[in-house]
Amino acid sequence: MIRLLGILYTMVVILFSGVLVPIPDARANDTIKIGLNYPRTGPYYALGDNQHRAAVIAINEINADGGIHGRPIELVCADTRSDAERARANAVDMIDNHGVEMIFGGASSAVAIAVGEVCQQKGVPFMGTLTYSTATTGVAGHRHTFRECYDSWMAAKALAAYLNGSFQGKKYYYIAADYTWGWTTQEAVRRFTHTTDEAVHPGVFTPLGTIDFTRQLSLVQLVKPDVLVLVLGGEDMVNVLWQASEMGITDSVQIVVPNLTLGMAEGAGPEVMQGVVGTVSWCWRVPYKYNYRQGKEFVETFVKHHDRYPSSSAASAYTILWEYRDAVERAESFDAADVIRELEGHHYRRLKDEQYWRDFDHQSVQTVYIVRCHPPEHVRAHEHQADYFEILGTLSGEKAVITREEWEATRLKNNLPPHLEPLESIAGQ
Repeated sequence: MIRLLGILYTMVVILFSGVLVPIPDARANDTIKIGLNYPRTGPYYALGDNQHRAAVIAINEINADGGIHGRPIELVCADTRSDAERARANAVDMIDNHGVEMIFGGASSAVAIAVGEVCQQKGVPFMGTLTYSTATTGVAGHRHTFRECYDSWMAAKALAAYLNGSFQGKKYYYIAADYTWGWTTQEAVRRFTHTTDEAVHPGVFTPLGTIDFTRQLSLVQLVKPDVLVLVLGGEDMVNVLWQASEMGITDSVQIVVPNLTLGMAEGAGPEVMQGVVGTVSWCWRVPYKYNYRQGKEFVETFVKHHDRYPSSSAASAYTILWEYRDAVERAESFDAADVIRELEGHHYRRLKDEQYWRDFDHQSVQTVYIVRCHPPEHVRAHEHQADYFEILGTLSGEKAVITREEWEATRLKNNLPPHLEPLESIAGQ
């Protein structure tokens, strides 16, 4: 009773003295909830699995380092199945029912765009791990959306630097996924390889989740191209390459997969992948080739925990969590507007050379690596049989990325303002 009276007396003194005494935050020891919206099942499940594994590693490291403002991270996960509407519903649930401070993930640009719309409406940052469509930070870009990986434009520019030297004037054929990533990637590769004439360089779109590519590949046999560009991912890419190999197509044409990942290469296998050319934003060989200390530490930690090498989607998920943690620490706030201001224009080094979040579109400007897949004997001779990519060259982020003038012109062409929404206009949402 005496103790209670003492506490009441102290509160009265504080109230009437005009002296402000900080009151401990009741949430100080609560967890910070962050949402991972990723494909645990469906055609892109392998890409999602790598994200989840890397996210757990990053969260364990961050929590061991004191969390974010002394509060540990709790991961809230949901399966998108690479379906945009399911991903949208997941995002709403994460924000409304779980109170997540940030959402990241995705292995489909349709998914990323849908989740970005939800996060924009609800005032929560979204950071895309694997979303290559130019639309994600272009015509579908929002103030709350950031993309950590490169995009189709950057991949196509890097590819063209190689292809135009070796296949100038040759005939191309395109098989592409029939959604925003497939559309924008094919468009970009055609543009930079000067193969926009579809009468000379034909192509076909296929639905996500296609299993039988016999019809599409029969057309390839009729056209007899020199270069076959496969704008496909996950199991779709694995299926088409296996069938192309069985039909003898891979023996006579140069296969190009603009956006490659380790998981895709492993799914197809070294015999089928031999000689395939593409680009990566990162692969586990990069930190060893260029001596990036933190990148090597990440690879070794991932191998220790999972007995396999991490892919570019794993690297992106890992990087995003550390970037978000550091932005909150710099802002000294979890408020989305404060965090966004800290991310915009910020330069960082994580698992490769320097990158930065561009302020006007939130694209991570970064080096692009042009790669070719090793012969099967090389892949099989290496530990974990996962040394797939020979790095043929690089293109700097500044040379690869769409310019501000090009970005603004695309927005205006689509009846959009040549800028993202001002933070003031979305405050309080």
